[in-house]
Amino acid sequence: MIITKVLSISGIDPVKLLGQADENLRYLIKRYDAHIVLRGDNLLITGDDAEVDFLYDKLNRLIQEVKKGKVITLDDLKETLELSFAEREKKPFLETYRGMVKPRSKGQEEYIRALNENDIVVCVGPAGTGKTFLAAAKAVSLLKNKRVQRIILTRPAVEAGERLGFLPGSFKEKVDPYLRPLYDALYQLMPLSKFRQLLEDDIIEIAPLAYMRGRNLNDCFVILDEAQNTTKMQMKMLSLIHISEPTRPRLISYAV
Repeated sequence: MIITKVLSISGIDPVKLLGQADENLRYLIKRYDAHIVLRGDNLLITGDDAEVDFLYDKLNRLIQEVKKGKVITLDDLKETLELSFAEREKKPFLETYRGMVKPRSKGQEEYIRALNENDIVVCVGPAGTGKTFLAAAKAVSLLKNKRVQRIILTRPAVEAGERLGFLPGSFKEKVDPYLRPLYDALYQLMPLSKFRQLLEDDIIEIAPLAYMRGRNLNDCFVILDEAQNTTKMQMKMLSLIHISEPTRPRLISYAV
């Protein structure tokens, strides 16, 4: 949901909050999707409700510091925007192009912490519990913050109890029906135009598991979805691709 919140900076020197030549303001505009503009003594923040709430809270804290005489540097701003260790332990969340993704259950909180702390994560659970969505959100968060260069999404091309037979069209058109759930997750995490651009630039790659043999992957986030439909040999193949390479991916998530 799109909302607007207004922060009053009346009574303080705007330079002490926004930086020389609006350095701090320009950093916020570049990093976040929310529209941030200064009008008179008011700072208007418009965008996704989760992101707006986050920025409103953080900037309000900085305004209180300025009122006490502090000058906010760019380093101060970056430090404030990062969650403290105590806050992270209390409620982890993932920053995507469409705002913050927050866990809705204790199991989801544990899953996000596992994704934050481990190289390989295996997630097992019933359908609809957020396994694929949260893994995709973690991948998008790392990409947005430039901690990985690519996202690889893969799953076995297996029908759900019904044989589709021959599918006409190009290779992409043949495999799209099997990979549609991954598209659905990404549509919720970034604007459609952004997704299409990343897909076109091969920064996001969606591929059947059968075509992962022999891949040399570097500095990327890999998600294997629907892994219950893989064979032991396929699971071993995917693991050995990454473990045997000199530069293994930063983080791999297996959603089973």
